[in-house]
This record gives sequence, C-alpha cells and structure tokens, in this order.
Amino acid sequence: MERSPRGARVATYVYFVLCGTLMGAWVVHIPAVEERVGISHATLGGLLVLLGLGAFVGMQVAGPLTDRLGARVVVPAAGVLCGATLVLPGLARDPWTLAGSLLVFGFCNGCLDVSMNAHAVHVEKAYGRPVMSGFHATFSVGGVLAALVAAGSTSAGLHPAATLAAVGAVGVVIALASARALMPAASAADSTGSTGSTDTVEETHASPPAARRGTARRVWLLAVLALMVMLCEGAANDWSALHLKDVRGAPAGTAAFAYGTFAAAMTTGRLLADRFVARFGSLAILRHGAATAAVGITLVALGPWTWAAFVGWALFGLGLSGCVPQLFSAAGHADPAAAGANVSRVAGLGYVGMLAGPAVIGWLTHLVPLDHAFVLLTLLCAATAVGARVLRTESGPTPRSEMAGVGH
Repeated sequence: MERSPRGARVATYVYFVLCGTLMGAWVVHIPAVEERVGISHATLGGLLVLLGLGAFVGMQVAGPLTDRLGARVVVPAAGVLCGATLVLPGLARDPWTLAGSLLVFGFCNGCLDVSMNAHAVHVEKAYGRPVMSGFHATFSVGGVLAALVAAGSTSAGLHPAATLAAVGAVGVVIALASARALMPAASAADSTGSTGSTDTVEETHASPPAARRGTARRVWLLAVLALMVMLCEGAANDWSALHLKDVRGAPAGTAAFAYGTFAAAMTTGRLLADRFVARFGSLAILRHGAATAAVGITLVALGPWTWAAFVGWALFGLGLSGCVPQLFSAAGHADPAAAGANVSRVAGLGYVGMLAGPAVIGWLTHLVPLDHAFVLLTLLCAATAVGARVLRTESGPTPRSEMAGVGH
C-alpha cells in the first residue's frame, strides 16, 4: 500500500532526529569514555579517525543497498543497528576495544545517514517543493536532545554505558515504530514522475550511456563542492572557540559562545532555507550562501574586535547552513533511481572534508597564525560560490516562480 508523502515526511524527520541524538549521545560522553579507558587526547584523536572511516564505508555500502532494497528496508535496519551499537564505546575498557566499537558504530551511523538522506530525496520529489534543509535542521535538534539527556544522567550519577544503552534502546524502538510510514521502493520510484523540471525529461530521453556519464560527472562535481563546504564546517566546529580565546584573548566562557553562535546560526538558517529555495532556487541559495560564508569567515580572520568575530561566525554559519542540503538534494535528484548511490558519493566525500577540516587548519597554524589560516576557508567558500552553477542542470524541485500547479 502506498504511503502518504506527509506521513513519510514526518517519519523522515524522526529518523534525522534519531541520527542526531545517537551521534550526539556518543559525542557528549567522549570525556567520560576517554577517562574510563585511560587514553590521552592524542590517542583519542587517532581513534576518532576510525569512527569517520567506519562512517565512510557505511555510506558507500548503504547507498547502493538503498537503491536496491528501498529505504523502507534499509533506513529502519540501519537505525536499529545504530541504536544497538551505541553502547559499545561505553563498554570499552582499553584502546583496542574502543577502536573496534567506534569502527562498528561509525559504520552503522554512516548507513543510517545516507539511507535517510536518500529517502529524503524521494520525499522531496513527492512533495514537489524543497524540504531537505528542514530535515538537516532536525539533525541538530537531536544533538540538543542528547546534550540534555547527558546532563540529566550525569547529574544522577549514571554510568556512561547505562545512559548509552538506554538511549540506544529507545532508538531501536523508534526506528522500528517509524518504519511503516516510510515510502516503499515502488512509491519512491514513481515519485520521479511529474514534479521534476524539464532537465529530467531531456535526460530520460537521452542515450543511456551519455546520460549516465553526464550524471556521474555532475555528481562528482557536487561531491567536490560538498568536500569544500563540509571542510569549512568541520574547521568551525573545532577552531571557533580556540580562535576567540587564543587570538582575540577572550575568557574561556566567552570563547565557548563562538561555536554556539555558529551552530545557532546554522540551525536557524536550515529551518528557514526551504522557503528561500522554493522562491529563489537551490543555485541561488548555494551561491549566495557560500558568498555570505566567505564574508563571515573573512571578518573572523581579519576583524580586530571580539564582536566582529561573533558577527563573522554568525554569518559563516548562516551562509553554510543551506549549502549541504542543496548538494545532497541535487545528487539524489540527478538520477532518482540511483539516489542512494549518488548521495553516498556526495556525503562520503563531504564527510572526508568534515574530518579533514580541523587537521588542515591545524597544519596551517605551523606556517601562519590561526586567524590567517582561516583565509583558506574564505577561498573554499568563494570557489563554492563559483562552482554553484553546476546546480543549473539539477532535476529536483524548481523555484516556486517556475512551478505550475504544485500544491503545498
């Protein structure tokens, strides 16, 4: 039986919140796990690479699998596995068991990440209007929920493994309970019909080899843009507070608000982005968003005052907020029959950028001061703004001004 797009949309929101909560639950318990295992910050940093490696592999596996079996099978399965493996890092007693648990949990998280994004593409196609940014905003909501749960459990004196097990168990239940509302594979394929732009029709009637080559080139261009955007995001996550403290001389308490400002602007932007995409198109959001981010990080790098840094981080987060959802959406709509595989390529390379961002900035600080190292982020944002023209050929939902008779 075909499920309603509205129900599938709600279920997709649930899975995005779930993914954010499960990952956030691990992140907020990192200090406790580090102390329990008895490792240094340097060792922990190396082990976290395994989390990223597992996620990358999971993304490449889950993408094609979602295209073959359908998101209604893969998404809940990945959610169950992600919830079930969340407790493993909390049970680790030495670096080796922690390494294995992070690799497994990262793999399951990567599977959930890509499969739910592939399903989000089909939901967006069924709606005939942009909804992808809203899904990504709810991922951040999951992180907030995880922080609240961790604060409560820590105050109650609960062991990290107990909290992770409880959150994971609830996650398993939610993943199973939400599965019925997801769109079946046939329904997802049918949603590629009448809501696409003329680019979809032209590509459908083109010779299959030529169409596949053109789509593959476009997807890899989107992946490169995702690499640059997410490298910027990763750098902000790890260096924003340190910049305010070490370069601007702000107290530690004040410096912590640098990342908070960036994250709040990012979440707010994603909550609002879909409306702007519907009106102006994804190309405009990517181009002007990347340009805004370039202005913001330049203000951070060159502005001599603390208030200027806060304004810069806010502009940086606001500008970046709509970029990644547009790239994921465009990858999925490039060939809806292979949405999972295409999203996995873009998400995978973007995830490499997310992990590399902090390291690249750290390496540059051996050559130039931290604020000058941020100029690299300015260049990456500017390159993204220029490269945004690749979205001219996307086949996803069109701006409202170009849509005829598509209801809300």
